[in-house]
Amino acid sequence: VQLVESGGGSVQAGGSLKLSCTATGFTFEDVHAAWYRQAPGRRCELVSAFYRDGDTYYSRSVKGRFTISRDNAKGMVYLQMNNLKPEDTAMYYCGPEGDYEVCFWDQGTQVTVS
Repeated sequence: VQLVESGGGSVQAGGSLKLSCTATGFTFEDVHAAWYRQAPGRRCELVSAFYRDGDTYYSRSVKGRFTISRDNAKGMVYLQMNNLKPEDTAMYYCGPEGDYEVCFWDQGTQVTVS
């Protein structure tokens, strides 16, 4: 299994970023897809999930600002992040929903908001 995230960067508060994720070894169409994040000294946090039935989940801290989407034809999962805040600064990871271990072995993509 390999996960590749991209789209992170450094932005000012109020800015936007769109994260992308692709996977090998499985397809997001077959699982509940999710985005996680981990800031230094903090635990791995589930940010958003896209369930197989089309339902979505957002953590309280990002609801209304982030949007998760999935393109099954391309095997991609995205996270559109708007109105970014300094507290959104973290390493972001994608993976199957419930698989918090991605925060430990996956490379992720860094988001820094100043």
